[in-house]
Amino acid sequence: MSGAISTMSPETVPVAGGSARWALATHSRYLTMQSVRALLRQPFFVAISLVQPMIWLLLFGELFKRVAELPGFGASSYIDFLIPGIIVMNVLFGASWSGMTFIEMIGQGTMDRMLTTPLKRGALIIASLAYNSITIVVQTAIIFLVGWPLGATYTAPGILVSLAATILLTGAFCSISNAYALVLRSREALIGLSIMLALPLSFLSSALMSQGAAPDWIRSVSRFNPVDWAVVASREALSGSPDWGAVWAHLGYLAVIALLLGYLATRAFGSYQRSI
Repeated sequence: MSGAISTMSPETVPVAGGSARWALATHSRYLTMQSVRALLRQPFFVAISLVQPMIWLLLFGELFKRVAELPGFGASSYIDFLIPGIIVMNVLFGASWSGMTFIEMIGQGTMDRMLTTPLKRGALIIASLAYNSITIVVQTAIIFLVGWPLGATYTAPGILVSLAATILLTGAFCSISNAYALVLRSREALIGLSIMLALPLSFLSSALMSQGAAPDWIRSVSRFNPVDWAVVASREALSGSPDWGAVWAHLGYLAVIALLLGYLATRAFGSYQRSI
């Protein structure tokens, strides 16, 4: 997103009449579209960012495919089991780097220039979440397509639920990444946070392995893990006979954490404004 808005000046910010909410919506849409246009000019970025999840899908899908034959695993096909986990891990590893854009903007002085414009401050947060969500949805669709010839089976409602879960999880981890970036303003600190969050949360979930095969303490921890909430919601919705009560419950948990972390990011932006 930084490439799209770093060249903005007070004259380029659209004038939004009407209420403050209308102005926020107008500015958020403007920044999001600027970012999407920048992405369309460099589609290679989407392809490069998919290399890691494709390696996971092909490597783990082949390495652990016999695991589904174990008694009590809970799935007849490991590739069906794996697809939701790969999708969610892709969200986690992608969204955790969202704050790098803000750090780059702060370092270049772009953020301070933006604060001299009539731009609504919340639009920067909303546009970041929207842009990353759009990117993740495109990547998720590609992962679904790649999984199909490998033997994965899907249902239309399951795909829609998976997309909803990825958007909510993207919002949550983009928000915490942006908040951390605005408070500490350190590239190294954000890299440390991303690694600290991504790996433990992935392995303390059912992304790669059934919780039935996990120790009791991991099963207990996973109940409070947003990554596992997204995996469970997606996997259950994609199953042949989904428990929709469990699906909606886990989507609800994700919505709550996304809203809470979005509020945290907004407060962090206020802290940054007061510090300059």
